[in-house]
Amino acid sequence: MTAYIVFQRDTTNDQQALDRYSERADGTFTGHDVQVLVDYGTYEVLEGPPIEGVVVLQFPDAAAARAWYRGEQYQEVARE
Repeated sequence: MTAYIVFQRDTTNDQQALDRYSERADGTFTGHDVQVLVDYGTYEVLEGPPIEGVVVLQFPDAAAARAWYRGEQYQEVARE
């Protein structure tokens, strides 16, 4: 069954750190069956507090999503 990972950015506290993350994050997709469905762009918040952006990734199943997210390559980028 298809699985999704949704990233929601509420506020940016360190623009330089976000820029470094953004430059490296896409490289972590290599070797993974992932499709980027939403990558910021235009959106409208209908409920709740405002956000700065959202990313939605699609994977073939939950195991594939976990393998990417928990993988060493992505975790290294996420820790920085």
